[in-house]
Order: sequence, then structure tokens, then C-alpha cells
Amino acid sequence: MNENNRNLALAIGLSMLVLFGWPFIQGHFFPAPPKPVQTQSSPSNTSSSSKGDQAGTGEQAGVPGLPNTGDATATGVVSRDEALTQSPRITINTPRLSGSLNLKGARLDDLILNDYHQTIEESSPKIDLLQPTGGTNPYFAQFGWTGESGLDVPTSDTVWSADSQELDVGKPVTLSWTNDAGVRFEQVISLDQNFMFTVDQRVINNSGDTISATPYGRIFRGEKPETLGFYILHEGLIGVFDGTLHERKYDDLPDEPGMKESFPTTGGWMGITDKYWLVALIPDQNNSVTGTFRQTGTADPQYHVNYIMTPQAIAPGDTMEQTGRIFAGAKETTLLDSYSENLNITNFDLAVDFGWFYFLTKPIFYVIHWLNSVLGNFGLAIIGMTTLFKIFLFPLAQKSYKSMSKMKLLQPKIVEMRDRAGDDKQKLQQEMMALYKKEKVNPLAGCLPVLVQIPIFFSLYKVLFVTIEMRHAPFFGWIHDLSAPDPLGMLTLFGLIPWDVPTLLHIVNIGPWPLIMGFTMWFQQKLNPPPADPIQAKVFGLMPIFFTFILGGFPAGLVIYWAWNNSLSILQQYVIMRQMGVAIGGGKADTSDSTEGTKSVAGKSASPKAISDDSAQKATSKDPDVSNAAAKKTAGKKAAGKKASGKKASGKKARGKNAPPAKPSNDDSAAD
Repeated sequence: MNENNRNLALAIGLSMLVLFGWPFIQGHFFPAPPKPVQTQSSPSNTSSSSKGDQAGTGEQAGVPGLPNTGDATATGVVSRDEALTQSPRITINTPRLSGSLNLKGARLDDLILNDYHQTIEESSPKIDLLQPTGGTNPYFAQFGWTGESGLDVPTSDTVWSADSQELDVGKPVTLSWTNDAGVRFEQVISLDQNFMFTVDQRVINNSGDTISATPYGRIFRGEKPETLGFYILHEGLIGVFDGTLHERKYDDLPDEPGMKESFPTTGGWMGITDKYWLVALIPDQNNSVTGTFRQTGTADPQYHVNYIMTPQAIAPGDTMEQTGRIFAGAKETTLLDSYSENLNITNFDLAVDFGWFYFLTKPIFYVIHWLNSVLGNFGLAIIGMTTLFKIFLFPLAQKSYKSMSKMKLLQPKIVEMRDRAGDDKQKLQQEMMALYKKEKVNPLAGCLPVLVQIPIFFSLYKVLFVTIEMRHAPFFGWIHDLSAPDPLGMLTLFGLIPWDVPTLLHIVNIGPWPLIMGFTMWFQQKLNPPPADPIQAKVFGLMPIFFTFILGGFPAGLVIYWAWNNSLSILQQYVIMRQMGVAIGGGKADTSDSTEGTKSVAGKSASPKAISDDSAQKATSKDPDVSNAAAKKTAGKKAAGKKASGKKASGKKARGKNAPPAKPSNDDSAAD
């Protein structure tokens, strides 16, 4: 590997540090500033109820009749259980979901995910996705209508009637409410075996006048959640409008009163996403709607995702029907794909943030997912995927390692060139390029496996980081969560000392798997040609240590991948080097400086007889000094720049005019 090759590898390493290491360093040493404390006297920091009124007024200014959000946050915060008792409810009870539907406002505001816990411990609380108003973090979704020409429509304070007290799979619930004019509003709510709610809305005009109603859907989140703050992960508002993905982080939304972003679209979806969870509105995919993203408040912001359709005229005796859906649950990749295909939801799979290398990241996920179904363990699936990739890339790696082995054979020749060229870099480069061309060696071939590994590494990192399937996925031994760092560390003697390591020391509290990875990286370096530059050699010698500490905070599954990939690379490179007769361990190729000649780069031997005969012929010159100088010059060219010894030249040492002649060597005697 030449200087340019190593510079490229160093640049790649530093780039990976910036891409992957900075978020961890930032999280440990530069945490986000605390939220400003709300003060009653500040004009900009209004109370919760006034912010709700402001939000409602702003919405109604653009869309007449949209329910006021003044009740979104109560003036006093109560516990979740107490908030649930403040209004009538029907129970939600399925194998995967539990909670309740609020009959006041027909809101879905109490939802618990039965399959997921807050920590890896089974005894830890389950994930409570949606929260009722009046609690610490109100979070709900609902459908409704806005009315025109004085039409009395249900509001957030309307208490609906229900034909059942429980919502279950295959057991829909019908909510109804009738205004004083005889116009009946109905919502038929059903739930599948996973996380999709279907809401069939009906307006039955039993009055004597033509009315106009506009269906809408909305999601309200009463405060900003704790986000991870990683730039490679989107958390916040999200939507697909006319086939295009739009993402807005919480801090990116305009907070001026009345400001909102509008997205006219046909079909699509919109919602609020966390790392693993999603609440989304899905309108009828054949209808035109306008989606909006909005923030209200500054000191304690609230977030709104809405869509509204065009007004629908309903003649006396007619019925207007409209179907919408609410997804509220875990972002399981296969489940989102099935919804996208079966319900024709445009790009619903984009709710999982697979990132820049989406075209590579998602296939990698499905390979791991399939291998897990076969092997029964995601850790083994990662190892299996790595092996499959090595087999797939075998021809490329084989060519690369052969080129690197040839480069190692060339090292003695290159060192001699450096000594001859001195500070003449241009001459050195010309000679090296001529040598590479003659020996048919590509100095950049060693970088190809590294370049190929970068997108694979990044994609696997995304898979481990963002997919719910990897959350709390165990391996063997002490690895209980492949998406989390190795839980053991040197500072606790790998779990033998019960000590809570301070945050500032986490970067040096390296676990067993990062150490294994670092060792395999160091061993692989020993198989490569050593750098000629001593400074460069020191830098590359520190790279395994450097990456060991950096990757110590990465998901364990990623470290296992890298360690196994290094191990397979070591095995492959070792076999190739043995086949080509290359010295193992970073040493030089086997060469000979004996009187029988020197071994060439290509493995051919120079003829000692030709050298001796040529030297003897030069030694017959009348002037022994001239003869000796000529013999030295000839021997120097054939010995690749080395000084001619007494055996390879004329057998006479150079001396002054009065010096006695040297005693002939055995070779000189033979020549004579």
C-alpha cells in the first residue's frame, strides 16, 4: 500500500469518526441545554390554557369550524390515572394494544403497547404511546368535521354515545351524536390485530336543508418529547405528500402565531414519529387533502399535524361517508410494508428512517430478518450476513489481497528507490509507477475492500440504530441488546466490580467485543505492507487503539459485525500471502544477498556468473583505478543501487595512487 493509498485510508477513517463518533461525543460532553422555565409574568410565556386558545384561534382562522384546542392542556397537571377518570371511555383490549377511547371529543388518547417495555427488563413499564389531556404530555389523535353556514358539528367537548363498551379485533364500535337540527354524525371505529385503526365517518342529513361539512383529521402533542438529537435520525413531524417525503424536526417549525406549513396532496399520510414509534393520519388515498404542520407556543411548545378535505355538500335525506385511518404503534418494517401494499398507502415504509443508503439499508435489514428466522438469533444473523457478503465480494477481495501481497514483495525495491531518489519526489514517483506497470500491480487495489465496506458499515449501523426489530434483540453471553453498546467494561473488570461508571469515563470503559474488534484490526494490519514513513507507521499503529475506543460506544451488533469481518479478511489474506510466498507479520519478502546473486521482485534470480564475467572483463583494463571504477558502476546498476562489494566487482578496493594493489579475491582469480 503506497503513500496515496494510506492517505486515502486515513481520510476514510477520519470520515467515519466524524460520521459516527461525533454524535456520541456530543451527547456525553455537550448535552442539550435545559428547557427554559416558564414564568407567569413574561408576556411571551403564556399559560397553557391561553396557548391552547391561541392554537385553536389560529387553526380556525384558516379552517372555519376546526375544534378549539383550548382543552388540550389543563391548567393543572394530574396523574395519568386521574386524567382517565375525568371523562367517559370505552376500553381497548387486543393482544397487542390496551387502553381506552375518550368519548369526550371521540379522541384516541390512551394507548399502551403490550409487546414493548421501556427497558430490557420484562418488569419495566410498557410503552404508553398516547396520553390523555390534563396529564404531563397530552398526545392524541382524532377525526371530525368542520361546518359551514352555521352547521352545528361535534366539538372537543361533545360527549358521544357508543353502542359497545369495548373495542377489540373484529368488534367495531359505533359512536353517534345528533344535533338539534336532526343531522346525525357517526364514527364506526374498528381495529386490526396490530396498530391500525379504521374510522368510517358518516353525516346523515335528516334536516330539511342542504348542509356542507368538511372532514378533517388531526394529531396533537402537548410538549416536546425527549429526543436523542442524532443528525442521522429524524424525530418530529413527518409526512408523504404527493409521493414526496417531508420531515420537520421539532426545532425547525416556525413558532410565529398563525404560521404553518401546508402540503396539498392526493392521498399520502402524515404524523409524528419517534425513533421506534409512530402516530400517523392516513386519509382516503383517492381524495385530495391539505396537510399542515404547525407549532404553537414558544416556552412550552405544542405540535399539530392536521389534514382537511374540501367541503362536501349534503342534500336533505342524503348521507356523506368518508374513511380515514390512524396508525399508532411500533414502526415494524415488515408491518409497514404490508400496510403500504395492502392498503395502498403511498411510501408508508419511509416512516422508518433508513437514511441516505435506503436502497442498501433496507435489503440488508431483510437479509438479517430472514437469517434470524432461520437461525433464531439476530446476532447469528449478523454473522451470517457478513459471511454472505464476504462470499459475494470474494473475487474483488481476492484481487485486492493479491495486489497487496505483490506490494509487499515490492517493498525492498521501493525502499531502495527512496534511498536513491532522496528528496526528488517526482523521480521517485516516476520510478515507482514504472515498477508498478512492469510488475502489473495496482497500488490502489488495497482500498477497494475498504471502500465497499463503508456503505455496508453505515447501512448496518442504521439497521441496528433505527429498526424496532433490533431493539432489545439478544446475542449470547452478556450481550442482551444488540442495538446497545457492550454492557461490560474494563473499569468494572468486565462486570466483576459493581460500580456505576461516570459519564465522562464511558469512552474508556471498553467492553470485550470492542477489544476483540481492536485486536482483529491490529492483526490484520500486521499482514499489510508496513509504511516506509516512520510517522505514518506510528499513526497507523495507533488506528486499532483509536477505533477500539470510538466503537466502544457503538451498538454491540455493529462491533460484532466488524470483528467477524476482520477475522474473515485475516483468514483470506493469510491464505493468499502463503500461496504467494510473502512473509507474514509485516516483514519484508525473503531476499538473498549472497554471492550467488539476489532474488528479483518477480521471483527470478539474477545470474552471478554474468555479474562476475562482466566484472572480470572490466578488471583487464590498463588502468586498475579506471577498471575498478567501471566495475563498480556496472555492479551498482545490476545490484539496484547498492555499493559494489569486493566479491562482485574487480576484487580490488579503491585507493590512492601510492597504495599497494589489493589481493585478488576468489572471483577475481577465476576471472584471471
